[in-house]
Amino acid sequence: MVTYLAGNRAMGTNAERISITPQVGGWKELGRTTLGSSNTSIDVTSLPNKRYYMVLCSTDNTGIDDVQTRFNSDTGYNYSSRWSYNGTEGSAINGSFFYHYAFANDAGYPKFGIDYISNYTTKEKLTITHVIDSGGTGATNAPRRGETVGKWANTSSAISSLTRKLNTNTYNSGSEVVVLGYDPADTHTTNFWTELASVNASGSSTTLSSGTFTAKKYLWVQGFIKSSASSSTVDLQDFNGDTTGSNYSFRWSNNGSADTTRTSKTFIGYLSSADAIGSFFNMFIINTASKEKLVICHGVGGNSSGAGNAPTRYETVGKWTNTSNQITSLTLTKGTDTITSSSWLKVWGSD
Repeated sequence: MVTYLAGNRAMGTNAERISITPQVGGWKELGRTTLGSSNTSIDVTSLPNKRYYMVLCSTDNTGIDDVQTRFNSDTGYNYSSRWSYNGTEGSAINGSFFYHYAFANDAGYPKFGIDYISNYTTKEKLTITHVIDSGGTGATNAPRRGETVGKWANTSSAISSLTRKLNTNTYNSGSEVVVLGYDPADTHTTNFWTELASVNASGSSTTLSSGTFTAKKYLWVQGFIKSSASSSTVDLQDFNGDTTGSNYSFRWSNNGSADTTRTSKTFIGYLSSADAIGSFFNMFIINTASKEKLVICHGVGGNSSGAGNAPTRYETVGKWTNTSNQITSLTLTKGTDTITSSSWLKVWGSD
């Protein structure tokens, strides 16, 4: 029996106290491989069986190459994939791997990717991948973006290992793959993602800032922006207050249109659409101090009220070319439109 003392302190046996400890679940780190020297593959093994996986992949390699993904060391012809690179579609069936990305003339540029994997033992394993390639050093080079969906046709085994393999070249030292897992039944308290910032708009400004937060290698940013008018898109005005140097470049597509690029800019634009209904975005950032900061963002705008009006979608990748500092703050802007008080911004992070 658990009783309570002054200050809501719990008194009882250890087992009884554990039974009332908050159990929250969430994304938990299951495995990580960071290369200490160059290698042709990155393997993350001994993964426990979780219903869903999230994979963070930060790499650079020695030359032009494709990145291939395999599960459980299966080299049979049990994979298929479909991809879009800078808006150009392609597909492959009956393969011995599926593509994580396959940029033409890759040239070994740094890359960052986020994967979502459905891992139900008796079903084919389905994957969604979004990736950014820096496109070259400096803000004069626009980044490149890739989207891949894939499947592993195995219907008898859960995923227990993941391999990212290059075709002919090697990954450089420091390249890393981190596998997170989530299951609805999980009750752990060791969430990979820690909340770093949570702010609400004042209702009287055209910008919304996170304030200063703790530097982390991986950042996950979400925001809902509603404005007083619909004359401008939601843009990332700055990292760490850098608004004067032309240190940003980006690429975007809205509603499936051909990609558009901007280089040597003072911001990263087109996170989501220009409307007064409200827009939501989801963003991941690799935030290593000595490397350009690579950003992947997907946004949706309500467009106009009612189910008779389809929303607007944005797919954007960008980079901040600073190679000496980690991101510790960011600011959103809606141009000349005032951001209403129903708007908010959240930042999570992890090393």
